[in-house]
Amino acid sequence: MNILKFGGTSVGSASGIRTLISILKEREQDDYPVVVLSAMSGVTNLLQAMAEKAQVAEEYAAELKEIEEKHFDVIKALLPASAQNPVFTRLKIYFNELEDILQSVYHLKELSAQTRDLILSFGERCSAFMISHIAKQDFPNALCVDGAELIKTDSNFGQAKVNTPLTELLIQDFYGANRDKLLFVTGFIASNTEGRTTTLGRGGSDFTAAIWGAALNANEIEIWTDVDGMLTADPRMVEKAFSLPELSYTEAMELSYFGAKVIYPPTMTPAFLKKIPIVIKNTFNKDFKGTYIRHGVNTSTLPIKGISSINEISILNLSGSGMVGKAGFSGRLFSLLSREQINVVLITQSSSEHSITFAVKPADALSALAIINKEFELELQAKKLEYPEVENGLAVLAIVGENMKHTPGMSGKLFHALGRNGVNVRAIAQGSSEYNISVILSKTDLSKAVNAVHDAFFEDLKKTLHVFCLGTGNIGKTLFRQLLVQSPLLAQNNDLEVKVMGISNSRQMYVSKTALDLADWENELNNNAEKADLASFVKQMKAMNLPNCVFVDNTASVNPVNYYQEILESSISLVTCNKIGNSAEYAQYDAFKTAARKYGVDFHYETNVGAGLPIIRTLKDLMLSGDNIFSIEAILSGTISFIFNNFKNEVLFHEIVKEAQEKGYTEPDPRDDLNGKDFMRKMLILARDAGYPLEEADVELESMLPPACMAATSVADFYQELEKKTAYFEDLKNQAAAGNKVLRYIGRLEEGKVKINLQMVDETHPFYMLSGSDNIISFTTDRYKDRPLVIKGPGAGAEVTAAGVFADIINVGKK
Repeated sequence: MNILKFGGTSVGSASGIRTLISILKEREQDDYPVVVLSAMSGVTNLLQAMAEKAQVAEEYAAELKEIEEKHFDVIKALLPASAQNPVFTRLKIYFNELEDILQSVYHLKELSAQTRDLILSFGERCSAFMISHIAKQDFPNALCVDGAELIKTDSNFGQAKVNTPLTELLIQDFYGANRDKLLFVTGFIASNTEGRTTTLGRGGSDFTAAIWGAALNANEIEIWTDVDGMLTADPRMVEKAFSLPELSYTEAMELSYFGAKVIYPPTMTPAFLKKIPIVIKNTFNKDFKGTYIRHGVNTSTLPIKGISSINEISILNLSGSGMVGKAGFSGRLFSLLSREQINVVLITQSSSEHSITFAVKPADALSALAIINKEFELELQAKKLEYPEVENGLAVLAIVGENMKHTPGMSGKLFHALGRNGVNVRAIAQGSSEYNISVILSKTDLSKAVNAVHDAFFEDLKKTLHVFCLGTGNIGKTLFRQLLVQSPLLAQNNDLEVKVMGISNSRQMYVSKTALDLADWENELNNNAEKADLASFVKQMKAMNLPNCVFVDNTASVNPVNYYQEILESSISLVTCNKIGNSAEYAQYDAFKTAARKYGVDFHYETNVGAGLPIIRTLKDLMLSGDNIFSIEAILSGTISFIFNNFKNEVLFHEIVKEAQEKGYTEPDPRDDLNGKDFMRKMLILARDAGYPLEEADVELESMLPPACMAATSVADFYQELEKKTAYFEDLKNQAAAGNKVLRYIGRLEEGKVKINLQMVDETHPFYMLSGSDNIISFTTDRYKDRPLVIKGPGAGAEVTAAGVFADIINVGKK
């Protein structure tokens, strides 16, 4: 025989009650289950609201009418007209009784705990009576049972304690006399020895089911609700939360205590004592097998079973020298709180005994503060204790699981996930059983924290990066296309999901609460855009407070650089192909790097130097592995590379420059490439990454062009001057050819000095065979002394640059 408890959502509508009846019809009829029912969803809140309104002499007729209509609508939908009147009549009697009680409260302007319990009891009474009569159509032997007559408690109204021996005796006698009936029992309500109605507190209907199950030694206690059992986290906060097949009683109690609302700790106590399994099922998904809570669960491979949270909490901190070595101080403090019925959620004490921090519900915080100030008045006046203060706006996050006891590094993984996402922990508590680690943090960070921790512990799930992209030019568009194409493989092979949450360009921007569809991002941007405002874009990104957040700068503008520091200090990783930030003043470059280290985020800029070529990453790896960098030589301009690779034979210099412009290799004014400034910035970034605090003025930059060419007033004049200097360039070409050499514009870093100039190199030089518009870099190090380490390939273009940005984003995801 099983106990079946149906929650408010399961009985909250005609369709839900139909499903309930169908579940009962699927059961074998030899041993009827006992069915425990909650009030219809929303009814208990309406009853509470009416009681509070009546207490202050406010009208409550609208709420009473709403409750009547909820029940009457179900009766009309599920009972034939011929069977409706008896049910209507009895319910009307209930509602008249309720109205009489409310009228008394209204006139007296007094609402005692006893009266409140009586008012709240009408929800379950109406629900059980109505559903038992609906069930009679299929189960003629259905019987409505007033649970208050069988569950006996003390007179602690609102949170009554059960007289277990008497209650079990009454239930066993009643069940023995009615074994041939299908019992529909009111949940939540009980009565004291004088027969006055009491309630069992939070989760009272579940508690009723457990009490009946323990009294009758049931095979199972089934809790039917509106979710798929116990999940790894609150699905309203964590999209990737999944159902757990089973939990131990201890794990379930820990999760429930810290906010998991599917089941409540007192519910499990009677079942726990008699080792009766509890199974949580979904009324609206009958195929779900349920989450079992029982003794002797199978060994799990999961490091934790779940992440629970309390959304609102307050903390008080009591500190002072008067606590140090003072025997009984903690007992005095917590006995005081206990006497005043103030529940302490979490406690942590410094090893020096100089302070105690404890968490309470916000509603209890001021009361706790007042009684502490009164109890410890002498110590406070003598300044042996500091006056405590209440800190509000906090939340609790707890990770729970029996495997935590046997798995090293659990705390490290938890705090790494929180720290990397900029979540500040206000207090920590870990029980000696090691089933639970709890932290107190800002309420505004709770959703981000839960998602980050869920990603960290459930590694079989895809990790999620939330990306905000600046720039929709060639690189930005190409990046979106690459992300779209590669997404399935990222999910399959790397367990990584990249969600683009915001896009901005110089004209318009859009920040979405859900991931943008990269197959249709342009339409989404155009249809939802607001005027571009970089400050607002960054502000909205920060306000969303998403875990594993990445800001991507695909522009060449100075404006975004002004926000880099703020972004990094907000614990948001930064990926940029914009070299302006790293090549300006060294102090700025250093500030970015320092902020990334301090706030535990990534600052990736591989594309600053060689587009998609792994130049910066290679340099970092060489240095991290202890190699000594002797020198770095490089050609880091695709434009200049193309020009000198093709300046040979009969081709004239001004002709090859013109061809490079026509192919789109140069800026509209070729001098913007040929002046070497862009090349200089790249070499400066390399020098800084190699450990040299150089400024732009420290780089020796020799122009490859005669002064007259650079001084031309227009592009047309520039080409005229360039043609006038044909003899100059032909002479250079001929000199190189005579020595079996080629012309190369090379940057060199050696002994902390950077020089960029036009050189002639022979076939022994690694740059001799360069072709097309490729970039090339050569590292001469302690390990690569005789044969330098050479990296060569395309150093410009939307495809390779976007691929470099993509790789940087993925590297963020790896952490």
